[in-house]
Amino acid sequence: MRQEGLARILVILFLSAAVIIPAVGWRQRSRGITLHARMAETGGWTPENLTVQVGEPLHLRLTSDDVTHSFAIGQSDQPAVDVIPGEMTEVTLLFDRPGKYTFYCTRWCSVNHWRMRGTIEVTGPATTTETGKSPLYVTLGLDIDAKHQAYIIPTQIPSALRGALLNQSLPAEYVSREYYLAHTPLELWQALRGEPAYKQLTDQDVWDLVAWVWQSNTTPQELLEGKQLYSTNCAACHGQGGAGDGIFAYPALTPTSLPSGEGQGVRVPPANFTDPSQMLSASPAHLQGKIIRGGMGTGMPYWGPIFTEDQTWALVAYLWSFQLEMEKKP
Repeated sequence: MRQEGLARILVILFLSAAVIIPAVGWRQRSRGITLHARMAETGGWTPENLTVQVGEPLHLRLTSDDVTHSFAIGQSDQPAVDVIPGEMTEVTLLFDRPGKYTFYCTRWCSVNHWRMRGTIEVTGPATTTETGKSPLYVTLGLDIDAKHQAYIIPTQIPSALRGALLNQSLPAEYVSREYYLAHTPLELWQALRGEPAYKQLTDQDVWDLVAWVWQSNTTPQELLEGKQLYSTNCAACHGQGGAGDGIFAYPALTPTSLPSGEGQGVRVPPANFTDPSQMLSASPAHLQGKIIRGGMGTGMPYWGPIFTEDQTWALVAYLWSFQLEMEKKP
């Protein structure tokens, strides 16, 4: 009898545990994960690596341990959320497909702000089969680290409006999206300069035609999106005017010139988008490659996990506004 009673007690305890333990786990998940934000120099996100199942809500409680930060998910429509010192902000995320997602801070909180990144590993079966494609610079076989310089530059800023007023009918090959993405402005200038039909044009006229072709491959909406992306993510280093003189750009970005403990990984000054010798010798595919992959030790962060492909092309389109006068179309 004693053994039978003991067995009953054990069965009851086992059944109770089977009910209580999952309930406790559910309460812990429902309460969420507390995610602390600190400047990159003092730790960044804690924890910085999260895991969740496809279709399972991920509840986060965001707080800052120093200054105001912001939380966003790369390549997502999820709006950025301010992370305020001493306050808890709750966010619930839901992922419908597996993969590794990057979360990051959108506020320039320190020199190494861009290092404030973490990952969310979403596991589970895929609802659709997706095949990744290589960036265009890889497909074209471009060496985006090779030195390049335009030895022929215009005497004044090329104007798309002046180019349109020339009323020249260019071969479809030169106006196509494929040509635009894969060639530099200098290459197009040289190609047009060699066409017998344009012998009567001045060198500056041909540069204006180049600006017109570049404008033809963008839209006012894309330029506006690119400007917003640049202002939020790039201007702090490259400067609002694109001259590489942003507030987080030191006069000489070398290891010996950096203040102690700051700017780890920075090796060269930010690119100067107002330099025609550099910009006119770079193709859109080259610029997109730099944005996606980063500068590999130069201090230029990689934005591949952050921006969508359309956003990278919008940003590239805007970068040309530092070299070309592209009139915004109505």
